Amino acid sequence: MILVTSATGNVGDYLVRRLHGSGFAVRALTRDPARARVPSGVEVVEGDLDSPASLGEVFDGVTGFFALGTTGDLSGVLRTASAAGVKRVVLVSTFLARTHPDSAIGRGSLEAERLVRESDLEETVLRPWEYASNVVAWAEQVRTEGVVRPLRAGLPSPAVHPADIAALAAHALTEPGHAGEVYPLTGPEELTPRDKVRALGEALGRELGYAERQDRRELERLSEQAPDEATAGLMIPGVCSLESPGVTDTVERITGSPARGFGQWAAENVHLFR
Repeated sequence: MILVTSATGNVGDYLVRRLHGSGFAVRALTRDPARARVPSGVEVVEGDLDSPASLGEVFDGVTGFFALGTTGDLSGVLRTASAAGVKRVVLVSTFLARTHPDSAIGRGSLEAERLVRESDLEETVLRPWEYASNVVAWAEQVRTEGVVRPLRAGLPSPAVHPADIAALAAHALTEPGHAGEVYPLTGPEELTPRDKVRALGEALGRELGYAERQDRRELERLSEQAPDEATAGLMIPGVCSLESPGVTDTVERITGSPARGFGQWAAENVHLFR
């Protein structure tokens, strides 16, 4: 049995479906089981990662589990899993743990990585760059105006398809050879926000407008909320203002399939923008 926490999230949803489709027994953990939309045969359980002491039965019979670095009480969750006999954990961290380790996000991610590394479970760490799905924040603008109006231009960024994060997680949870590994993940190409808007337009079958707002006061407000430059560079959805780490070959090297491009994500999720 494999436990997927945050099972209704961007990555968890793909992972549940991939594991189930490959014939593995899957238990999906969520705070609200009524909202879970999972394939028939997947066990859905309610649980709160901020209260690991309540998760003992959730881990019964589980051999490995998937967790996000933003998991509530990760230390307690790891102890509960270990006590239940779980052998393996796959943690989604972030590429900023390598590129911006002194940022708030980088430090928090490195701390989560330390916790899984010092647990007695076999650990695999995934470090994805910007998510392609971040542009869902543009959906209302696209539906109502046909125009995307970001606050700044942003830099070219190899956004990663959440399904590729799930694919790496599935391999690490179900086959040997991944213990102790740290995998950096990106998409196959570097795109600016304007490039992403163009790809969304192609998926929709109509041209979309693109117009930067340059709202200085809003930018200043966001900057004041950010504890550091790296955090500020990620606060505008769909716009990455951090220098690209470059394109990695991790997805293809581990899964045997090329990384999915942003255009594929747009085509698969075009309904969100109509």
